[in-house]
Amino acid sequence: MKTRKIGNLEVSALGLGCMGMSHGFGPAADTKAMVQLIRTAVERGVTFFDTAEVYGPFTNELLVGEALEPLRDQVVIATKFGFNTSVPGTGGGLNSRPENIRAVAEASLKRLRTDRIDLFYQHRVDPGVPIEDVAGAVKDLIAEGKVKHFGLSEAGVQVIRRAHAVQPVTALQSEYSLFWREPEAEILPLLEELGIGFVPFSPLGKGFLTGKIDENTEFDKTDYRNTVPRFNPENRKANQALVDLLGRIAQAKQATPAQVALAWLLAQKPWIAPIPGTTKLHRLDENLGAVDLALTADDLRQIEEAAAQITIQGERYSPAAQQMINR
Repeated sequence: MKTRKIGNLEVSALGLGCMGMSHGFGPAADTKAMVQLIRTAVERGVTFFDTAEVYGPFTNELLVGEALEPLRDQVVIATKFGFNTSVPGTGGGLNSRPENIRAVAEASLKRLRTDRIDLFYQHRVDPGVPIEDVAGAVKDLIAEGKVKHFGLSEAGVQVIRRAHAVQPVTALQSEYSLFWREPEAEILPLLEELGIGFVPFSPLGKGFLTGKIDENTEFDKTDYRNTVPRFNPENRKANQALVDLLGRIAQAKQATPAQVALAWLLAQKPWIAPIPGTTKLHRLDENLGAVDLALTADDLRQIEEAAAQITIQGERYSPAAQQMINR
């Protein structure tokens, strides 16, 4: 497995987003099977694993902790703070007060069966707490050795700059893919300027870019994509043009649409490390195949020109979820 530097942290070129194993996309998968999948990912060379206290809540960290405890020194574990977890499934609102950051860190360390959190992200910017206070709280945890690196998620330019001035930010995690390209305008240039790595979540457009979802797909009633405007049947049908584009490139490359989508992301910057999630071994292997899929400058130009003709339909979040993103 090739590696990449995000900030000054070295990780596998592709990480594994673990959220969907226990949360978000329908019923939780079998714990024993997911432990084995995570350990198989390590065998395949994956060293970067992403979780959060709110996934479940708590069950995903427990799963990752169980899976990685015997392999702890081979891997980088990222988790997150920033929500109240008093209301199961909702996060109960934002909470990045310093005392909560410390409490989450202590609890996460226990659930993850470890003595340090490699990368500790603020899950969403909390407008009620100055980002300087957040960065200061994480700086204290770093000084104590409980946290190694500070990260932000879905933060805007000014928040990133202000946080970075207090405690250097190692990585920003935000949505980025051919299905959602907003970070290209302001975020990527800032990260390059400051030497911050980028960890795209939903690099396969919440599954849409795999080509396995169309307007007739029915999601489990507990799947949060049911609340996402971009995933209503009309928008899925309208957005199929992007999947068709990936399919054409994939056919020429003897690859899959998912592999082309991930290879495109990897080709954007050398300090980008996507974290596609899966609960299936054959999908894990398919995704990892993207690391060795070389897209030429001509391939990238073709994708860019064709994608420019496609207007993606539908918002990426429900109105309620959108309120949690403070740019």
